[in-house]
Amino acid sequence: MKNFIYDINTKVYFGQNQLDFLCSELKRFGKNVLLTYGKGSIKKIGLYDKVINLLKEDGFNVFELADIDPNPRITSVSKGAKICKENNINVVLAVGGGSVIDCSKFICANALDDVSDPWDYFSGKAQVTAALPLVTIPTMAATGSEMNITGVLTNEELIIKKSASSPLCRPAVSFLDPTNTYSVSKFQTASGTADIFSHILELYFNFNADFYMLRRIKDALMKTVIKYGPIALNNPRDYEARANLMWASSWAINGFLKAGDAIVWSCHPIEHELSALYDIAHGLGLAIITPKWMKYCLNEKTLPYFVELGTGVFDIDKNLEPMDIANKCIKKVEDFFYVDLGLDDTLSKVGIKEEDFPLLAKKACKGETLNTFLPLDQKAIEEILMMSK
Repeated sequence: MKNFIYDINTKVYFGQNQLDFLCSELKRFGKNVLLTYGKGSIKKIGLYDKVINLLKEDGFNVFELADIDPNPRITSVSKGAKICKENNINVVLAVGGGSVIDCSKFICANALDDVSDPWDYFSGKAQVTAALPLVTIPTMAATGSEMNITGVLTNEELIIKKSASSPLCRPAVSFLDPTNTYSVSKFQTASGTADIFSHILELYFNFNADFYMLRRIKDALMKTVIKYGPIALNNPRDYEARANLMWASSWAINGFLKAGDAIVWSCHPIEHELSALYDIAHGLGLAIITPKWMKYCLNEKTLPYFVELGTGVFDIDKNLEPMDIANKCIKKVEDFFYVDLGLDDTLSKVGIKEEDFPLLAKKACKGETLNTFLPLDQKAIEEILMMSK
């Protein structure tokens, strides 16, 4: 086992009616608040009015950045940072899905530095040296951005989607109310559920993961997602289902499951290029790619991981032949994504063209070899894309 430092310093208010504590938390940082949100769904469910009324009744000066895209653009970071600098913003309040929160993390960073192009954080030209405090009210269970240090942004000019991370970007406080996810559409619920599952699965397939306790927690989290994803689809107002998905989303990718392991994602960099070029939902892209990646990875060396997943998560008979267990395991993942969640199973169904596969593969691996669970070069990624067509 490796040495590691565990420091998740996000304060979480979980459950209903916790916004009663919103203003007292914001007051710790100051009176000037930048409220960030997306395309207006928070107004439809009444959350916008509730937040605005709370802030104005308590004397906060509220500035707004609206219309953050589902695949957030780096231009939104620039706009938000400009508002912060011009109005002496003390704290950013992100209300919405993972895209809003991801974008807000780097608004917080760019507001306190002299980096003229915030894309420099993502290209490696600049590091985050300071950041405004960030408070979040997530309205979707998917990315886990409310408790982690990472943001994923799209550069629309370069048609690139990349992630960047800094401990300074971890939210200070997050208000997780499952009822705020009741209005999430079936498609977005399914996509978010696939995203949560993929986060755990990518950590599961890791040759360095020798921490037995954490592997069993991964089992439990995946079982939770498999159980409650379909329930939330069929009964959107099932509080238990929404609550379990929301908390699983946070713990899937807040750093706890890594325990110091160096993880290089496999499916995520491939999907990022799909949604950068075609603007599809991130979870949908992962659902299409992941089972094909699993098939590509299955060999004698990786077989024990498939057997462990199949018997531990999907309760496949452990007395069967190992390769039989592995193939049944992959089929279980496919059934979860495509039957239980009802997501599309091929790239062609979402309009992604085969002629773009070489470009997508080259951008995903940056023309090199990704040192992932099974190393992936451009040729390997093209093969996975062909399997997904």
